[in-house]
Amino acid sequence: MSIETNLWLIRHAPVDGPKGVIHGPDAPAVLGNQAALAALKARLPQGALAVCSPARRTRETAAALGLAAAQNAAFREQDFGAWTGRRHNDLVAELGEAYQAFWRSPASNRPPGGESFVDQIARAEQGLASLPAGDAVLVVHSGTIRAVLALALELQADSALRFVIDPLSLTRIDRLAKGWRVIAVNQQP
Repeated sequence: MSIETNLWLIRHAPVDGPKGVIHGPDAPAVLGNQAALAALKARLPQGALAVCSPARRTRETAAALGLAAAQNAAFREQDFGAWTGRRHNDLVAELGEAYQAFWRSPASNRPPGGESFVDQIARAEQGLASLPAGDAVLVVHSGTIRAVLALALELQADSALRFVIDPLSLTRIDRLAKGWRVIAVNQQP
């Protein structure tokens, strides 16, 4: 019996909302790119376990891919607390240096009432521990995928934030008996 878990990490479709906003979990997805959705769906393993975060955009993306995904809060996006729903430009104008100081060390800093990226990595690790062996398709967020990459590659949190994870991209990582194997990052459909 294999103990290997093959992860098919998909970032949700683009958010249907204004640019420059820290979107909350209720933000919907833009699902108009049917060609990209079909191409991505064709690459996914049949019969795989499907999981998504509780956010509306991940649930909608999973459904558009034909997945009956179970929700797992361990795979939520980073919680930006009081900043959720706010525009970056407004936060800069309101908070000035305090807001800019957060972004000088975004991996370890916590927004008011929120969590750090380091916290998100720990949460994602708990979620991964709950996954059985076999194929698992996770429809999640860019931060969640970066968190899994940090774990797989044993990266410092600040380094993992350097990965670009585009909407509807596929990242393939395998959890092996002794370690990890990264197959692809940010592949376009």
